[in-house]
Amino acid sequence: MRLGLALGYWGRGPDPGHLPLVREAERLGYASVWTAESWGSDAFTPLAWFAAHTSTIRLGTAVAQMSARPPTTTAMHALTLDHLSGGRAMLGLGLSGPQVVEGWYGRPFPGSPLTATREYVDVVRQVLRREGAVELDGRYHAHPYRGAGATGLGKPLKPITHPLRADLPVLLGAEGPKNVAQTLQLADGWLPLYWSPDRPDAYGKLDVPEGFIVAPMAQVRICADVAAGLAPVKAMLGFYIGGMGTATRNFHADLMARMGYGQQARRIQELFLSGRREEAIATVPDAFADEISLVGPRQRVARRLELWRAGPVTDLLAMSPDPESLRALAEINAG
Repeated sequence: MRLGLALGYWGRGPDPGHLPLVREAERLGYASVWTAESWGSDAFTPLAWFAAHTSTIRLGTAVAQMSARPPTTTAMHALTLDHLSGGRAMLGLGLSGPQVVEGWYGRPFPGSPLTATREYVDVVRQVLRREGAVELDGRYHAHPYRGAGATGLGKPLKPITHPLRADLPVLLGAEGPKNVAQTLQLADGWLPLYWSPDRPDAYGKLDVPEGFIVAPMAQVRICADVAAGLAPVKAMLGFYIGGMGTATRNFHADLMARMGYGQQARRIQELFLSGRREEAIATVPDAFADEISLVGPRQRVARRLELWRAGPVTDLLAMSPDPESLRALAEINAG
């Protein structure tokens, strides 16, 4: 199982410790580093910065949000980063949810998320293959555009820049069973959220093709006090389950429910949306936080890691700002 480093997105500003952490991960043999975006920093610019200061570690977006850019723009970002890094880019995409899509990006959330995702990936792959002009008569992504307000002057265009690789890996963040099933057919890899090696059925039937990348993120911390180590995991879950969506539509809460914690997910939402955030975080079950992370003494993490190895996971993306935990994980994984 390969290891990756997941840095997420910025809060108040760039973390000066990120570049040293990336360079240490590369030295330790980590295969990849991943950035994210929400409604602040973007996913691609930090990777360009890391690319300039590294030589072997692969550079992935986990995830770049589809509503943030037309698919041709995303493909341009990916092929540019791939050239500048010598073929190290990996494109992870996600649709996000109505709250972010409509509230931040000012776009309607697609009525058919599966269709929107399928069309988006189609256009990205057309750009990366560069076999001809980009054309798609799509419901959400039409190239050229002929809808309301069109001048009629648009024409199909072929990328001017030659992509470095036609097979640049495209991965998708997917949570619902139908979305996961499409991802297994459509993409080169899957970025699961809240992966539990004890509950792979929470995502539906997983017929993983040979060579397919399965790369979940997990908070990793080597520490003596398990409860203290789980505190940041619970804080993250409290925010995503409680606040990343509405009371009636929250994909993260739905996933938690499918993993056997439906009652707790509803209570977390109630508390968070009523402004009782600390109570919401405290309501997150320790058992749930524990099964989706690798926290505790070294021997305990080593035992848990064996469960991750036994399933379909090909890449474990460690969320850890602690170099010592990254070193210990690399040593444990090496056997």
